[in-house]
Amino acid sequence: MIVQQNVSLKPYNTFGLDENAGFLAIIDSIDDLDEIYQTGRFRSQKKIILGGGSNVLFTRGFTGIVAKNEIRGIQIQNETEEDVLVSVGAGENWHQFVLWCVERGFGGVENLSLIPGTVGAAPMQNIGAYGVELKEVFHSLEAYEIKSGKTIPFYKEDCKFDYRFSVFKGELKDEFVITKVFFKLSKKPNFNISYGAIKDTLEEMGVGELTLKNVSQAVINIRQSKLPDPMEIGNAGSFFKNPIIEKLHYEALEAEFPDIKSYPLDDDHIKVPAGWLIEKAGWKGYKDGEIGVHDRQALVLVNFGQGRGKDLFKLSQHIQKSIQQKFGIELEREVNVV
Repeated sequence: MIVQQNVSLKPYNTFGLDENAGFLAIIDSIDDLDEIYQTGRFRSQKKIILGGGSNVLFTRGFTGIVAKNEIRGIQIQNETEEDVLVSVGAGENWHQFVLWCVERGFGGVENLSLIPGTVGAAPMQNIGAYGVELKEVFHSLEAYEIKSGKTIPFYKEDCKFDYRFSVFKGELKDEFVITKVFFKLSKKPNFNISYGAIKDTLEEMGVGELTLKNVSQAVINIRQSKLPDPMEIGNAGSFFKNPIIEKLHYEALEAEFPDIKSYPLDDDHIKVPAGWLIEKAGWKGYKDGEIGVHDRQALVLVNFGQGRGKDLFKLSQHIQKSIQQKFGIELEREVNVV
């Protein structure tokens, strides 16, 4: 295990925030987790687990130990004519795993292309995009129980998946470290191109016959056209969750804002795009010194270079208050605040 002291976290979070960690440990095995949590000199230190750093907002330095999960490996566990069961180390890059699946004709995750972060973080918040959520291809996972040092299996029902939520963000928060995830993928994919601009993008690409590769590429093209590259401008992608409101509330808003966007969930609930709400409230393109709201996607808060996490957090509070006052909707942050 590699451990460094007094390390800047700037290279380890996609906001590019220059906050320090007392220690940074690179974890690539269960033995490393044992050393951190059970037997080593860091047992009494405060700890946080870091994946790709794409869903975290550091508002201050962290005096304890930041453990970067780099447990790797992709293996086919079981295979039939219809589907395949794949195990993936939690430290694997999510998008690289998607490309690995696409190249082999394993369907189910192609709509989740170019989502930043690691595989271990994906089930924590049940990542989703363009009509697909992780829970649809999820089989199970293995997680290290911090209290006991044991590795515990979790199946779909154990994870209590919901919209951008799992048990690991709720009642079991900070009690486990996900080490491996198992996915059940299809060799005979059922393409989902009805959500968003996928169908139009495929037409622009001149696609005739659907393949996993061109659906994945269409999603990549859409995301690249809407979302800033963290290598060029600091951001964590979608900062807020899309709120779910009651149908009566939505109908009242629709009467006042006829151009409101929506995605019906059931007879009583409607999902409203947070980006539309933020843009309608006048925040799109907002800039205050080194921080702001992206000028092409209002759902994305950005660090223009030397911004501070505490200022981004304050900006998010101002946006939340604005949306509450204008629409009567409470926005919930998608990023984890440290």
